[in-house]
Amino acid sequence: MTAESSSETKANTENAQQNDPPGEAWGYDLYPERRGTFTPKLSNILLGKEGKESIEKFKCEKNVYHCVKNSPIVKTMMAALKSSGCPIDIRRHISCEVCDYSVSGGYDPQLNQIVVCQNVSTRKGMVQGVLTHEMIHMFDFCRNQLDFKNMEHLACTEIRAANLTHCSFVSAWSQGDASWVKVKKAHEDCVKTKALYSVLAVRQIGKLEAVDIIEKVFPKCYNDLEPIGRRIRRNSEDVFRVQRDASYYGYM
Repeated sequence: MTAESSSETKANTENAQQNDPPGEAWGYDLYPERRGTFTPKLSNILLGKEGKESIEKFKCEKNVYHCVKNSPIVKTMMAALKSSGCPIDIRRHISCEVCDYSVSGGYDPQLNQIVVCQNVSTRKGMVQGVLTHEMIHMFDFCRNQLDFKNMEHLACTEIRAANLTHCSFVSAWSQGDASWVKVKKAHEDCVKTKALYSVLAVRQIGKLEAVDIIEKVFPKCYNDLEPIGRRIRRNSEDVFRVQRDASYYGYM
């Protein structure tokens, strides 16, 4: 399981967990509804955090539909997936669910399904970000048959998702990675930080080990811009340029 951390921002799940090596965590504990273990707690119902799951799901699915129909970047990713032999059926491949508050979304490679955290990603902009980020993982799984239990594979796809859909100068600044005189390095550091958060969210692994793996695969993965073709700048026309250019690469 891959996760998009909300700090910036399944074949069968039970069988998958039973087959995991002892002592290892693959992130499914962050998705209690997926595990079949979610039950609203009375204390959270009284605080207004839980007890509205049906309403949240309806709003989430409405936002997903809006993004699928209107977001240039989401439409481009869906076209790229279709061209790569992995078309998306939003009823089959996208699921709005209750998640741990530490994540805003995730990708389940065993079910080839994107999870949008309905209790965290409550606005259209957040849903668009989750869909695009997780579709990068889906694209990598479709195109390269990534093994998400291989730490280098996981680090690479997290680097790509952060690089293509998350990090801007504003994001880097908010993470403490920005520098007015070293913009390129600030972006690289932002990508590394975001990828690190995502890896640590779903793997029982030490921070230093995760950093070493990210550094090892970073040059190759950072320079792989498929299928978007450019790094998206915040509050720019880049998303529309991506959709316009997609036809040149057979993604429409």
